[in-house]
Amino acid sequence: MTALGSGLVLLETTVVNVALPALERDLASSLAELQWTVNAFTLVLSALILLGGGLGDRFGRRRVYLVGVVWFAAASLLCGLAPSAAWLIAGRVLQGIGGALIVPGSLALIQASFHTDDRARAVGWWSGLSGTAGAAGPLVGGALVDAAGWQWVFLINVPIAVVIAALLARHVPESRDERPAHRFDVAGALLAAVGLGGMTYALIQPSSSGGVAAAVGLLAFAGFVRVERRSQAPMLPLGLFTSRQFSAANLASFFLYGALAGFIFFLPIQLQLTVGYSPLATGLALLPLTVLTLALSARAGALTARIGPRVPLAAGSLCCAVALLLATRVGMQSSYPTDVLPVVALTGIGIPLITPPITTTVLSAVPDTRAGIASAVNNGVARAAGLVVVAALPLFAGLPQDAADNPAALDRGFDLAMLICAGMFLLGGLVAWLGVPGRSSRGTVPQDDDSVLERQRLGEREPTG
Repeated sequence: MTALGSGLVLLETTVVNVALPALERDLASSLAELQWTVNAFTLVLSALILLGGGLGDRFGRRRVYLVGVVWFAAASLLCGLAPSAAWLIAGRVLQGIGGALIVPGSLALIQASFHTDDRARAVGWWSGLSGTAGAAGPLVGGALVDAAGWQWVFLINVPIAVVIAALLARHVPESRDERPAHRFDVAGALLAAVGLGGMTYALIQPSSSGGVAAAVGLLAFAGFVRVERRSQAPMLPLGLFTSRQFSAANLASFFLYGALAGFIFFLPIQLQLTVGYSPLATGLALLPLTVLTLALSARAGALTARIGPRVPLAAGSLCCAVALLLATRVGMQSSYPTDVLPVVALTGIGIPLITPPITTTVLSAVPDTRAGIASAVNNGVARAAGLVVVAALPLFAGLPQDAADNPAALDRGFDLAMLICAGMFLLGGLVAWLGVPGRSSRGTVPQDDDSVLERQRLGEREPTG
């Protein structure tokens, strides 16, 4: 049940991408507005996901998860009724708030409900179902856009959310962190939002005001680190990163999920505006990615439990890097069997080798009581990576604002963007190989007095020297 809600959030992350050309046409949107349509959601999700994890740990993960599902449905309704790009972007902001309440609770509920020996397999199923929802986004989006219009990319979430809420209330037990409650780190959440927002604005709209936004963003990030160091109950416990395993997994996540976000954002646009596919044909072209992700994720989870996360992570990263190098062949005269299919097939093999191992590594690096915040940190890193890459790639790759009217320039920019993303996959794989253990092991995370007491309760010895 927990995978359904996180899958809905992931679906909304990717389903919009196929609808972007239709949005550009119907709402007269520029490339910058299309970027904000994607990034407004990701920005808020990234900034608030840590706070969402903390809310779940204190007030009950199932309760907060349920509130998030209802909120997400209401925001989706507003998006579906949007008469302008500005309205749609505002609705996407509200969707991000709902997603921030859903995603961290999903993994935390699994961590609390499954025995240690069964978690890797459970995470594999979670990754498969959630990842399949994200991978199915282009197909679902293409079908909806062709059959009913882009509005139904958002409106379809409402009945799905109703079903999820009913199943959740009936079948999922409540869990929470039973330690004494602390105050919420509202200052940290606001500074994170300002920092991410400032940097995103500077990348999407690099003008004189963009320079000011970048400066504000950097100052906000500096303030965020200062607040987190001094807070009695930080939104982001910086002590978590004293674990090499936790730090390496999150750094690898930044590169890997950032590269994947860039690929998922640009490929549907390239297929429609340059190659000439319809929205439905674009979704069907990406179908092997969905099928392979579903078929292989549980097996990848089991493989991770057997041999550890390092080898699957490195293999998946290399597989995706090769896929994106091949993506540079996708252009005006492309053939699906020889140019597009190898790209989506290799990515469909690589993603399942990345997601379960990286998730298992993060969760095994912290005590069980920190499952909510650990999953929130990792999800926050992944969303922030996608946010930065989608904002930065059009600038670095030289993509035109009038992409629909300039397919040749779009084609050149797409090739460069895919090369950049392939490099990010290789960097992520290298970080994983050097920093992730051969076999997943619960790390010692000496971040504060509460975690010291937790380790003593579990009978763990304090580290020496």
